[in-house]
Amino acid sequence: MLTARDNDLLTQTGPGTPMGDLFRRFWIPVLLAEELPGPDCPPVRVKLMNEELLAFRDTEGRIGLIDPVCPHRGAHLFFGRNEHSGIRCAYHGWKFDVSGACVDMPSSPAGAQSQARIHVKSYPARDWAGLIWAYLGKRDARTPLPALPSMEFGLLPAEHRFVSKKLQECNWAQACEGGLDTAHFSFLHMDTSEDEEQVMRAMSNAEAGTHENLVRWLRNDGAPVFTIQEHPAGLLLGAARRADGDDLYWRISQFLMPCHGLTPNAFPGQNYHGQTWVPIDDHHCWVYCYSWNPERPISEQERQRFRQGFSIYPRLDDDWRPLARRDNDYLIDRAAQKKGSFTGISGVSEQDACIQDSQGSIADRTRENLGPTDLGIVRFRRVMLNAARQVAENQPLEAWRRPDAYAVRSGGAVAPRNRSLGQVMEERFGHPYGYVGNLYGLPSDGKS
Repeated sequence: MLTARDNDLLTQTGPGTPMGDLFRRFWIPVLLAEELPGPDCPPVRVKLMNEELLAFRDTEGRIGLIDPVCPHRGAHLFFGRNEHSGIRCAYHGWKFDVSGACVDMPSSPAGAQSQARIHVKSYPARDWAGLIWAYLGKRDARTPLPALPSMEFGLLPAEHRFVSKKLQECNWAQACEGGLDTAHFSFLHMDTSEDEEQVMRAMSNAEAGTHENLVRWLRNDGAPVFTIQEHPAGLLLGAARRADGDDLYWRISQFLMPCHGLTPNAFPGQNYHGQTWVPIDDHHCWVYCYSWNPERPISEQERQRFRQGFSIYPRLDDDWRPLARRDNDYLIDRAAQKKGSFTGISGVSEQDACIQDSQGSIADRTRENLGPTDLGIVRFRRVMLNAARQVAENQPLEAWRRPDAYAVRSGGAVAPRNRSLGQVMEERFGHPYGYVGNLYGLPSDGKS
């Protein structure tokens, strides 16, 4: 468990908080690129780590992320006109470009005020990998703008990936912990039917190529043994269950700082999946979801399946809110729960959200009783709390200097019992922590 002080440190990301300062020193997603579909399109409100902002795409396609309050009389720029390389306030026509500079003050006589000294706060933003990324940290001669993280889904052609997002009604940290906690799959996502094919369908995990014995191994061993290894971008988390004979079934995930996770499900040839948990405020977060296949384009049939609710993707309304959510008890079906569903809730994403949200909008970690299968959660908390303290003390983080180290994979593997996690990763991906950057022209050994 954590002390109340450390629980606050882990979960609070508003301006001026240690964890908020840590998050602001990384590029993080703030919108889907499709939410700003073209030049001079309507602006979009953004709430990010308790900060109200406005995003727009200008005439040249550049992304602006600015304070939405016009410095003239305080009108909200969401109601402004996006035109000719800037957003123009609807009240008196003051206009601001993507850098926040005032480029026109038509309501003021020439020379009445110094236009050059009027600015709104702005943050760097980039359109990359189907997402709009922003950097909210300090920038000066000693703190240059870092590079975007070289996550594999962004290094591939667009037809090889699918991206979406979903609203989650709890703090970012417990949603992230739920993604890193792979032990729960033997329970939360398990159907109680004796028919293994039915179980696979119920778990929404029956991708082509899934190992035929996976369900049996998950059901028979609910206490996997965890091995955790640190690497420059975060943590490699391996959970080993008993398989057949002398083999172990490994489910291997990745945590990448400050808030990215790669899922442990993929066998060779399958799609890889990942999620990024971005705080809206201390009680809600956006979960950016992405799937990719380095070997082939993702088919239209697969894309439709994702849109309709599959694996990490829930069924959504037009505002990216899951149809099954807190205010309707996640559409729980008690009759189904008695007949064969462990939860009575349909969908892996929906089951995850229900349990994570049920811990409270901010989980009280002072009341926990942790066990051996919580090792990954303990290490995640230690990494994040230590990193927040380092930033507070102006100490550098290795992850800032290593965008290449984010080019990693996770997934499933079956290996003899005498193999270590590093050996399993070497056999599966050719690198002890799953680095694949050499396939994309990044340093061949995962080092800068």
